[in-house]
Amino acid sequence: MTEQDLSPPLTLKDIARRAGVSLATVDRVLHNRPGVKPDTARRVREAIERNSFQPHVAAAELARGRLRRFAFVMPSGPNLFMQQILAHLNEMSTWLSARRLAVQTLTTDVFEPTALATTLEALGEGFDGVAVVALDHPRVRAAINDLVDGGTKVVTLVSDVPSSRRHHYVGIDNIAAGRTAGALVGRLTGPGAGKVAVVAGSTALRDHAERIFGFNQVMVSEFPHLEMLPVVEGRDEDQRSEHLMMRLLGEHADIVGLYNVGAGTPGVAKALIEAGRTKQVVFVGHDVTVMTRKLLLQGVMDAVISQNPGHEARAAVRVLLALARGEPILSEQEKIRIDIVMRDNLP
Repeated sequence: MTEQDLSPPLTLKDIARRAGVSLATVDRVLHNRPGVKPDTARRVREAIERNSFQPHVAAAELARGRLRRFAFVMPSGPNLFMQQILAHLNEMSTWLSARRLAVQTLTTDVFEPTALATTLEALGEGFDGVAVVALDHPRVRAAINDLVDGGTKVVTLVSDVPSSRRHHYVGIDNIAAGRTAGALVGRLTGPGAGKVAVVAGSTALRDHAERIFGFNQVMVSEFPHLEMLPVVEGRDEDQRSEHLMMRLLGEHADIVGLYNVGAGTPGVAKALIEAGRTKQVVFVGHDVTVMTRKLLLQGVMDAVISQNPGHEARAAVRVLLALARGEPILSEQEKIRIDIVMRDNLP
């Protein structure tokens, strides 16, 4: 468990310096005054968004004199996307300090309902808000509801538990993400018959279950010539995912498509490479990381369904803060977008 240190808040001068413009230009953009070129205004707004800067908020929060505490409950293990979210949280220390916020991060086995529920139950009344990558399970649902009943604001992050009394969900539309993956696999494999493999972390994770649902919808309705194999669960672990993929490739010589629903991508890719099947199998997965970037460039992966980890980290904190203050949530600002990334448009 770690707590971020408080640092001096950003000023308008800091934003001007980071955007490479004058202080007067920043003021014009903030107040929608004329006389600023569109490209310059875009740079200023990007600097404001990147640093989550809100003028005058710092003084108001310091005047209240109260430190709010938020907890982020994240998956343990080598999930690169989750590590990116944590890295972006660490980069927000200045923004957090300006609002008298402290964020603690805790890791646990989110695939194990008892472990996750126990972690949530241990938070007690020590936090104003909790963001959790959640498993849709009765005990986890009960732990979330207990936190809410105790006055804690709860946001689900990446994976939702809609049947709980959580206050808000921050993440992509996972059914739409699965449908997007289905359309990519179906179109890229072409008109020939064959089988499609699906590797998930766990179907008990709401985000994985919804992605599979969307994927199946498209495959059944639009690509009936492709046969869907039963989903295998790798728990987002590289070695387990590699073993499962090797077994599938050994049992089904006619696999032409592959959808990796969660993490464990290095293991899945290793199995494809060792089997010499990278040119015969269309491989679609999730999230732009150091590994998926490399696999796209090598031609092992064909496409990645991407979501912005920085946006998710900032949105989760902003939503918790709005809930704690009793302020409205800016839904359009906090909406997480789905992107399709291929080798030719890598960011």
